[in-house]
Amino acid sequence: MATWRIVSWNVNGLRSCEKKGFLDWLHEEKHTVVGLQEVRAQVHELSPALVTPKGYSTHIISGKKKGYSGVGTYSREAPLSVDKELGKSRFDDEARMLGTEYPEFLVYNVYFPKGSGTERDNSRVPYKLDFYDAMVSHAIKRSKKLKKPLIIMGDFNTAHQPIDLKNPKTNTKTSGFLPEEREDFARHLGRGFVDTFRHLHPNKVQYSWWSARFGVREKNVGWRIDYVWMSKELLPHLKEAFIHDHVKGSDHCPVGITLKL
Repeated sequence: MATWRIVSWNVNGLRSCEKKGFLDWLHEEKHTVVGLQEVRAQVHELSPALVTPKGYSTHIISGKKKGYSGVGTYSREAPLSVDKELGKSRFDDEARMLGTEYPEFLVYNVYFPKGSGTERDNSRVPYKLDFYDAMVSHAIKRSKKLKKPLIIMGDFNTAHQPIDLKNPKTNTKTSGFLPEEREDFARHLGRGFVDTFRHLHPNKVQYSWWSARFGVREKNVGWRIDYVWMSKELLPHLKEAFIHDHVKGSDHCPVGITLKL
């Protein structure tokens, strides 16, 4: 029986996170698959230690806009195939999705868009909801084609329920907790997936992101917006779902699962 430890982390700039101990974390932990979001660098701008870390097969994609978005997946086992595109330039230009295929399942590492624009309004909500639909539909289609269960992990940029953020009442008009975002999140979750952390910890209050404002993380005024979803057929193999909020280096912390197959 093989143990898979699958972890997602929005590193908020991989070069910055490297200076804060990312590589020590990567090599000290026994990860099988690591999905990183918000790499925020072109591959040639990364150190060799990040591009080809010892013991990992690595795939990193960067957006057309420099210093923005980008995702990377490290895995102990080289994937059978890699999926980098949704087939629509409005999504693919931002490099938000990386799918890797393994003998047992598919893993999609995704940096879902924020709904807020540059003026801190909610102007990007339509784009965000369009991306959710295109990405989840694409992954499900590929899952059916390959006849393999599916794991979707990453920064979803949505807190699903009031338990998933410190101040739900004051954030109902804030992107990330808008009614339409939460409804869309629930609709896609209902397409055959399980929120692994909430499944194993129905009443646990724990967050994965905190504002960079002074003292916010220390006071634990956070949001749970990073998730690992998986096909319901994988539930018998789910042994652990965790949020490692003690790990620093980003405004997010790692989240993940342990499977035994």
